[in-house]
Amino acid sequence: MPALELDDIQGTVLRRRPDDYHGVYLLYRIEDPAATKRSLREVLPEITSAVDWERPRPFTLNIAFTYRGLARLGVPQDSLASFSDEFRVGMAARKEVLGDLGANDPGNWIPPLGGPDVHIGVMIIARALEGLREPVDAAGRLAGVSLVYRLDVGVPVTGREHFGFRDGISSPYLVGSADQPLPGQDAVQPGEFVFGYPDESGTPPKGPAPNVLGRNGCYLAFRQLHADVAGFRRYLRDNARSPEDEELLAAKIVGRWRSGAPLALAPDHDDPELGADPMRNNDFRYHDDPRGLRVPRGAHIRRANPRDGLTDTVVEPGIHRVLRRGAAYGPLLPDGVLEDDGAERGIIFVFMGASLSRQFEFVQQVWLNGGDFAGLGTERDPLVGNNDGTGAHTIPAKPVRRRLNGLPRFVTMRGGEYCFLPGLTALKWLTTLPDPDGDPSATRPSPRPEDDR
Repeated sequence: MPALELDDIQGTVLRRRPDDYHGVYLLYRIEDPAATKRSLREVLPEITSAVDWERPRPFTLNIAFTYRGLARLGVPQDSLASFSDEFRVGMAARKEVLGDLGANDPGNWIPPLGGPDVHIGVMIIARALEGLREPVDAAGRLAGVSLVYRLDVGVPVTGREHFGFRDGISSPYLVGSADQPLPGQDAVQPGEFVFGYPDESGTPPKGPAPNVLGRNGCYLAFRQLHADVAGFRRYLRDNARSPEDEELLAAKIVGRWRSGAPLALAPDHDDPELGADPMRNNDFRYHDDPRGLRVPRGAHIRRANPRDGLTDTVVEPGIHRVLRRGAAYGPLLPDGVLEDDGAERGIIFVFMGASLSRQFEFVQQVWLNGGDFAGLGTERDPLVGNNDGTGAHTIPAKPVRRRLNGLPRFVTMRGGEYCFLPGLTALKWLTTLPDPDGDPSATRPSPRPEDDR
């Protein structure tokens, strides 16, 4: 078992968030690199490691950088070139791979997301709303920067995301981390998510150079996703046979009942007690449901994590696992309301891992926005896929299957960024760099032709 350097790994990578919390995401543009580095040295003691996460503390604070941000801080060109191509060109340039087309196109994103002005990202969470004051003040001590984005997030009072489902149940267990695995958690080698340790191949993946910069760091994908809650409710109502059938259709779209109870264990009716039990609500596989009679093969959770459902294929799910941290933003749409009120609401999706292309982009392109991997042709994820009103979702059943047609887009991209989340030693190293001549972050490298994954 690898010995992880918990005191050098930023805590949000390895640690689960509380069931109830408040949070803030802050994005900054670097105006004066020298002043920024001086102030970063002062903020370093506030940054939360995987060890600090366990200590009584009212908040956690973690910090990441875009390619442009690293360049602005003076990271040498040979080091910048050692980062992956997708990180260097940025999320907006990867729109074809990610399926960020149509309404999701970067041309429709909320500024400054996808533009040249995002250099530093700060993630803060606290158990109580008043606990945010100190870390936000700490982030405010960053000098030589302009705040270009702020989004307040958290867990709704219902404990569920905006579509009404219990969230954050399934995630991989990192071998060697301090947390204890829960029943049903896949054990994944830490190098799949943190540089400097063996991955599923048994060897450490190639990370950014030099080693002081890459070790104990990881890539991070940040996406702001608007949720069309009213549209989702109307679609269920228009395609269901009864109010009870609405709940069943919702479960068949997601793969779980709204309580969090998985269809794999509760195929016929909701079981809130099961959904609330972390010792049971994720302990299942798909080997005994090959046709998807309980959990449709195209259901959201089966796409995002096929578990053992691809054993007869050439795909190795373990190398495509996604370590996700998410949060809700915006006001809840009152129960029963079927018309949109114009409020901005949705989720923040945060991926962390050692490979943006093999993990996050693969899942997004092949499993969420594709159907061939599960024998579903052109079908996309019915909840978060880039649907345009012509999509379908097949629900196997006996004696006759059901098919949901005319799937609209329930989730729309508001914008996103690719970042690098350094280890704490790397953060200190960044503050010692000489200032760059001019602005090396003014241009990005041209994206290379994409391979079909």
